[in-house]
Amino acid sequence: MAVVHVDHAPRALVANVMAFAQEFAAEVAVGFVSAEGASEFLGEGLEGLNVSAPFRPRQVKGTLIRTDNLFSDLNQWMLKVLLAPELPEGMLNAPRGQYRNGVELARAAQVSAMTASRFLQQLRRERFLLESQEFLTLVQREELFERWSSVAPYGTADLPARFLANIQIEDCVRELLNKVEGDACLGLFAAADGLRVGHVSGVPRYICVRHMPRFNLATPGGNPWNALQPFPKEAPHVLLRVARFPESTFRGAVRRDGAMVADVIQVWLDVLNHPTRGREQAEHIFRKVLRPLV
Repeated sequence: MAVVHVDHAPRALVANVMAFAQEFAAEVAVGFVSAEGASEFLGEGLEGLNVSAPFRPRQVKGTLIRTDNLFSDLNQWMLKVLLAPELPEGMLNAPRGQYRNGVELARAAQVSAMTASRFLQQLRRERFLLESQEFLTLVQREELFERWSSVAPYGTADLPARFLANIQIEDCVRELLNKVEGDACLGLFAAADGLRVGHVSGVPRYICVRHMPRFNLATPGGNPWNALQPFPKEAPHVLLRVARFPESTFRGAVRRDGAMVADVIQVWLDVLNHPTRGREQAEHIFRKVLRPLV
């Protein structure tokens, strides 16, 4: 028997090695054992030794995302569209249908047919797409979510701000977000609270924005963002954060309690590397909402 021990064994790597062994060394028993606790064996009577590793999101600092990456902005949005029918209502703003091909997916996701075609080719290449089903079906989802977690934001530059009006902060936030809908939404822990999956308290409200707004307090009229004082001397009411993946973030945002909030998958990603119990909040979301998808 040949046994290989590695720190991390991606499903695609294991599948490729097993296929190679079957084709060129069918008479030899082969085993993969990882430091994460996973094991997979190929050989007569060895199936009982197979063990899946527990889900552990990766923490990756400053990863550069290429436009052809499986987790580019629009690709993440299309992943959400494929997963939407399996999520509880109100957790994600996306069509809840099934799609036979790239044309149908492109129409539902409102992307170009070429974009959807390239996305499906990448899924096939990474072995995340089941070909034998009538409808497009994601497989190896544990590995998919683990890979997805690697693009979670890390070490972002957030802008603190404080509302000038002396009224309830919730009312100020709701009024502002309704004026800039499509370009901003509640994010991170505040969005988790809005989705009823909050787990961590005491963190300032985050507002995710498409672009960092310009402030001109000398002429307050006409610019909704002038309701905020950036870099206040007092404690901030909100923190503004530029969305790393704006299309995926704002297309998937849902309306809760009169304001737009980021969808549950986006919140899971955005809190993952937050220094204030972000990993704890992410694990709570995964356990309550995303685990059934895997």
